[in-house]
Amino acid sequence: MKITLNRINDDYLFECKNAVGNTILLNNNSQSESSEGVSPMETILMAVAGCSGIDMVSILKKQRQEITKFSAEVEGERIEVDEAKPFKTILVKFFVDGNIDPKKAERAASLSFEKYCSVSKTMEPNVTVNYEVFVNGEKVIA
Repeated sequence: MKITLNRINDDYLFECKNAVGNTILLNNNSQSESSEGVSPMETILMAVAGCSGIDMVSILKKQRQEITKFSAEVEGERIEVDEAKPFKTILVKFFVDGNIDPKKAERAASLSFEKYCSVSKTMEPNVTVNYEVFVNGEKVIA
């Protein structure tokens, strides 16, 4: 796996491109007046949501659950370590609508974080990733 990064303005805006040409814009939002792009730390939260979301949808589809809507919200709490501000904890909230068994949705999230999500596994043991699952607007209690 390989990406390239190229600076595209006189400030902090970068274009990242994967091997097949898909791109995202990165920016140092704390240092720039530009509203283009997302910060590198935001991309980590996006990657957790995307990776675990792919896992959950895959698991639920294999279980023949009918998903009509799927979304997630991710919040990260950062701490100061010397001059850096890494994440300490991340909370992922999944919202799944459709003909879904709540126990299966919770199990899919559990499997994602315990076994499959490479992004959250990459951050272990330094970052604690927690999750909540809501099925048709109701919070699932594990």
